[in-house]
Amino acid sequence: MRLIDKNSRTPLYLQLMDILMEEIDFSLNENDQLPSEREICDKYDVSRTTVRQAINEMERDGLIYKVHGKGTFVAPNKVKQDLIKFYSFTEEMKKLGKKPISKVLSFEIIEADRKISRELRLPETTKVYKFTRLRLADKTPMMLEETFVPVELFPDLTKEALEENALYDIFRERYQVEIKMADEYFTPVMANENEAKLLQIPSMLPSLRIERLTFSANNVIEYTNTIARGDKFKYHVRLEN
Repeated sequence: MRLIDKNSRTPLYLQLMDILMEEIDFSLNENDQLPSEREICDKYDVSRTTVRQAINEMERDGLIYKVHGKGTFVAPNKVKQDLIKFYSFTEEMKKLGKKPISKVLSFEIIEADRKISRELRLPETTKVYKFTRLRLADKTPMMLEETFVPVELFPDLTKEALEENALYDIFRERYQVEIKMADEYFTPVMANENEAKLLQIPSMLPSLRIERLTFSANNVIEYTNTIARGDKFKYHVRLEN
């Protein structure tokens, strides 16, 4: 067992953080409970102030989370999403060894309003599919998506097809439409009450709104507005000079 070196110039709480993070890496799993503050104090012979400072820093870094009245737990690993190339939720979850599931919560054909017609580059009142999907990985809700797709480009698209197949597989295999690129816009938001309920997170948890415009060779083929759980994703982009 590693011990706290009280003669070191490194602050005690930072030493304790290193020790606790090492325990998490090698001995604990996601959502496992950490020892209580008193147990950590006794084990490493440090004050409760030192323990609380270490715990608060680790919580701020997203390594642990607290449940009122129950204790402190190891935070689930976040999905790291690189933004240097096109990606799909289904394929990214499969790469991570997770089972992707899409629950279609609603599916209808509507007339595009001013905003949707502008995003899809279509005249107002053009018929579009509107569907809402809850995206899960290993049964854990990850994203809530509202998607708009032109009916003219994808006739006879059904709710059943979306439940059984990835949308981009449908585009490619059923309609022979290849995706060329996508634009995404990220905005930090607080999940509202309905979003929080569907995503199974506390109301007003910080989340990300992701707006995606997907392009084929000559058309915008999809506009999607996504709420992604802030505790489940981190996004990465490399900037080079």
